[in-house]
Amino acid sequence: MAKAPKDAHEWVSFDSTEEERTWRFDLTYLESNWTCIFGAGCQGVLTEDASDLVQGCCSYGAHLLDDDDVTNTLAKAALLTSEEWQFKDEAPADLIATNDAGETTTVLVDDACVFLNRPGFAAGPGCAFHIAAANHGESFVAWKPEVCWQLPLRREDEVADDGYIITSVGQWERRHWGAGGAEFHWWCSEAAEAYVGNQRVVDSMRDELVATVGKKTYARLLAFMNERAERLATSTPLPHPTTRRAVKP
Repeated sequence: MAKAPKDAHEWVSFDSTEEERTWRFDLTYLESNWTCIFGAGCQGVLTEDASDLVQGCCSYGAHLLDDDDVTNTLAKAALLTSEEWQFKDEAPADLIATNDAGETTTVLVDDACVFLNRPGFAAGPGCAFHIAAANHGESFVAWKPEVCWQLPLRREDEVADDGYIITSVGQWERRHWGAGGAEFHWWCSEAAEAYVGNQRVVDSMRDELVATVGKKTYARLLAFMNERAERLATSTPLPHPTTRRAVKP
């Protein structure tokens, strides 16, 4: 007899009311209590445990999506102060570069993103854009490069020959990084240590989801998930595979 897959996820789909598109959402991830543990147990994305470096997923610089992403990154960089950005006064003139694979990225300083403040900096380690956004009373979504505020959320569009779009929103996994992802010593979406938040991802990552799918689609998703939670009040939804693997049989 076949055994139930241990990596199963539950998904929900519904059609857009505004365009020729079907939305698909990974409920198992969105109902999980994943949370970013940068500086609180994150081991980074190098080939060995690099907790002491406090680099998180910033070791290779930010991979910029398009010209708009580049423009926004440079515009926000111009607003950073020396209290917010450790390398404000010593950063190279060119903050954006093209790597050997032809990808557009932020440049590296001391083997990590130029915008990453290191341990010992007065404002603490972490993204300079994140600090600046907080100082301005704004969401970091408007300040960071897109890949930085999205992770580990992932949106993927599949366009059919007739133009119809199926958009899937779920978690960013190792395979999405290509061959390099397999070399990571640690990745947060598959590490039980990161599933310690006190909110569902759909709630804790509200700003990111709204920026990814729009306010109306997010509202419909949230309404469905809340209604579903009421129906499941006397039972238990499928836990995230990472937390299932962490439980001893």
